[in-house]
Amino acid sequence: MNQQIEQLMNNIEKVIIGKRNSVICVIAAMLSEGHILIEDVPGVGKTRLVSALANSVDGHFNRIQLTPDIMPSDIVGFSMLDPQTREFKYKVGAAMCNFLLADEINRASPKAQSSLLEVMEEHQISLDGNTMPLPSPFMVLATQNPVETYGTYHLPEAQMDRFIMKISMGYPSPEEEFDIITRSETNTFTNRLEAVMSLDDIMRHIAEVRKVRCTDSVKKYIVDLLNATRNSELVKLGASPRAGIALLRASKAIAYIFGRDYVVPDDVRAIMPAVLSHRLMLSPKGKSAYSGSEEVMQAIAKTVSAPLQ
Repeated sequence: MNQQIEQLMNNIEKVIIGKRNSVICVIAAMLSEGHILIEDVPGVGKTRLVSALANSVDGHFNRIQLTPDIMPSDIVGFSMLDPQTREFKYKVGAAMCNFLLADEINRASPKAQSSLLEVMEEHQISLDGNTMPLPSPFMVLATQNPVETYGTYHLPEAQMDRFIMKISMGYPSPEEEFDIITRSETNTFTNRLEAVMSLDDIMRHIAEVRKVRCTDSVKKYIVDLLNATRNSELVKLGASPRAGIALLRASKAIAYIFGRDYVVPDDVRAIMPAVLSHRLMLSPKGKSAYSGSEEVMQAIAKTVSAPLQ
């Protein structure tokens, strides 16, 4: 495993217990220049995971608690008339940062949610005829609670497709939960983590991830997976070409994290559920036969032959 990446993981795991796969996914999303949606029930550490990543790197971190009364201007900023100069000046919003925690994103109105589309896809803000680039790196880490429906707004497919991954942390094991409540009793949990990686380090790792090689046979495997979702009777809406690009980038990040400069089919299989499952719209047959899109994606993947290398 890449030594500095492992150091970052170990730092995050000072406050996140027993969720290495989730930590790997979040770091892989960062290294592949994508955004991540963490969907799970309350109290399993979604916000703590995001905060731990933000505190472990030397970047500008903003958090916005999304509620129905949040306006797009709160996210992207607005122009205000300066009474002295009589000129409009741009007042930055929460999105002008390196890491944006959009907490409980499904509580924001569709109007506020749509303000994130350009931010997430093009890493820029267009306002009053001006275009302002966001700092690099830039990453949105959103959380949502799938259980509650009161006062929430469903994320449209167009916005779900902007997230390179969607993950669920799940409940800890009994041993891990014992450790969690023991630490809480002695107050050894802390978000005051020391930064172990600079923004320059992140940009260097991102550049190295781009150089990771992927053979045509592995690319063909990715294409076959995408087509399998589009032709399956379990799926009403299959994965888009953007999903294929996301799967390739995420697979390169996984290969790099584990110290390789080339992608193997196991990298694709490992990250595939997190990258593709939230982009699928299941058919009635898929909903009745499986508990969710991740299980459907796993079933579809079994029908696709993986290359030897």
